Amino acid sequence: MMSETPTVEAGIPVSAAQAAGEIRVVFSRLRRRLREVAGLGELTPSQTSVLSRIDRGGPASMSDLAAAERVRPQSMAAILAAIGEQGLIQRTPDPADGRRQLVSLTDVGREAIAGSRRQRDEWLTRSLTDHFTEAERQTVLEAMTLLDRLADR
Repeated sequence: MMSETPTVEAGIPVSAAQAAGEIRVVFSRLRRRLREVAGLGELTPSQTSVLSRIDRGGPASMSDLAAAERVRPQSMAAILAAIGEQGLIQRTPDPADGRRQLVSLTDVGREAIAGSRRQRDEWLTRSLTDHFTEAERQTVLEAMTLLDRLADR
């Protein structure tokens, strides 16, 4: 006779509920730790996210950024104003639609993002080297494959 997987409710396996909670807690802690080593000074998580999005995706309109970040246009205007004051972004007319402006990174903004990425990568690499065995690093790589699949759902 096969043993049944223990369930919480509505057929949800206990292991799925436990994994969901653990993923949420660990990712929150890791995100906070990476922000600490990011070297982006007083930027908020929202400002950092917008800078990273522009870095990855290239110039974008304010409305496109608001939609991508899932915030109201008024909130995006405030985010862009704050990072604009720091000289991290520039606005140029959209060649396809003169009524819109495209937001892109300045050289200072590009260097800030690149430097932050380097600091986070260095911290992660150093931590994985100093505190994990090769077998544990391989387990992390395998888990990342599964978590990437989860993120695509």
